[in-house]
Amino acid sequence: MAVTAEAESPAARFLEQPKRMLVDGDWVEARNGSTFEVFDPALGEVIAHVPGGDAEDVDLAVAAARRAFEDSEWSRMTASDRGRVIWRIGDVILEHADELAEIESIDNGKPVGIARVADVELAADMFHYMAGFATKIYGQTFPISVLYAPGAQFHAYTLKEPIGVVGQIIPWNFPLLMAAWKVCPALATGCTIVLKPAEQTPLSAIRLGELTQEAGLPDGVLNIVTGLGETAGAAVAAHPGVDKVAFTGSTEVGKLIVQAASNDLKRVTLELGGKSPNVVFADADLETAIPGAANAIFFNHGQCCCAGSRLYIEQKIYDEVLQGVSDHAGKIKLGRGLDPDTEMGPLVSAEQLDRVKGFLDSGEREGVRTVTGGKQVGDRGYFVAPTVLDGASPGNKVYDEEIFGPVVTTLPFKDVSEVGAAANETIYGLAAGIWTNDLTKAHRLIPQLRAGTVWVNTYNIFDAALPFGGYKQSGWGREMGEEAIHEYTETKSVCIGL
Repeated sequence: MAVTAEAESPAARFLEQPKRMLVDGDWVEARNGSTFEVFDPALGEVIAHVPGGDAEDVDLAVAAARRAFEDSEWSRMTASDRGRVIWRIGDVILEHADELAEIESIDNGKPVGIARVADVELAADMFHYMAGFATKIYGQTFPISVLYAPGAQFHAYTLKEPIGVVGQIIPWNFPLLMAAWKVCPALATGCTIVLKPAEQTPLSAIRLGELTQEAGLPDGVLNIVTGLGETAGAAVAAHPGVDKVAFTGSTEVGKLIVQAASNDLKRVTLELGGKSPNVVFADADLETAIPGAANAIFFNHGQCCCAGSRLYIEQKIYDEVLQGVSDHAGKIKLGRGLDPDTEMGPLVSAEQLDRVKGFLDSGEREGVRTVTGGKQVGDRGYFVAPTVLDGASPGNKVYDEEIFGPVVTTLPFKDVSEVGAAANETIYGLAAGIWTNDLTKAHRLIPQLRAGTVWVNTYNIFDAALPFGGYKQSGWGREMGEEAIHEYTETKSVCIGL
């Protein structure tokens, strides 16, 4: 096994330890005894072996979560005490921030500095934010206006109750942060959890499980089953003991989740794919818009569901912006995430590398012009050069489909109505960007865009208070903010005759 963290660092010590799954407070191997390999994507080398859990392990985890939900310290805990535990988890994450950033960088490939200030900080903030919601989940009272009998009086109200045992399946692009997005609102409402991390990047979820124990989370509240999507993930989605499943990943897999959940009509939330439009008007501040448009696609190696992968540029500034974004792309320094000079790491896996290269080959066959990039970099690890494509249009795979890599297609437009229609010309509706100094123009375009998030003169800004999710085939429901709390509660109406 290649250990690529700095010698004797906490991350290196963690990587050397045997990896187990968390079930009912115990760290266990898969019942079938199998494991799978985890790779450092910058080196293409094995860094860990992780239990290959399957349906039997999911059964045990769901049973543990059910016991914790119905009759445990957690189910009897006051909302205030529950909030303190959740807040403490956020504190413990910050206490181990450098270690978590290093683990995330090794496992996912992203620059360690980005992991430290984005993934880890935002994950901790999510726990702190949702800790406050634990004491702010309540119903309403209602007057009964229909007169059923002379003098009849009623006391009517609603209760907001935790939905129960939730299965949560998270992706590999922001492993720790996506775990926080899922786990935090579930804990705040009093639910219990079976978490299935992506098989490509399970390490930070395992370390998070250890830290939640350190913070005092009772046994069985958070269970972590590592395994493949088609075994462990499918078992979570279809399990009759799971009351709700939450999934972040591709739209293709999201549809399979819905099919599996339909057997018992369990609640489902989905945060899925995107092909987000990013619109640059001629009146924009180009000193901000050009690097902003580049960041919209190249952040996290383009492995963002909301990446600004379709760049629409007003005709009169098209050549200038195209050249500016291309110049920016060409200067991005690729390398291992642990290298402090690295600005972009590798793609997450050999599979993802082949997928992105397949799109680039398709664009070339279809006559799309490569302005910069367009190729694999080096013969070690899974690196692809930041790529700008010119001349793609509807019908080209690189224009229509989510690539999930550092590849942007650019197109010119003439007016607001034209770009509004073009921006919506997709099955997705996760995010969009607008760059203009004319806020009247921005406000007129915003309602036209069928997207769950619209950024104006910025991109990729997230906050624990700000709901995130998509229209159309980008998903169901919302992550973060108060709306996420509603995704993990049931509403019960009560009417008492007085």
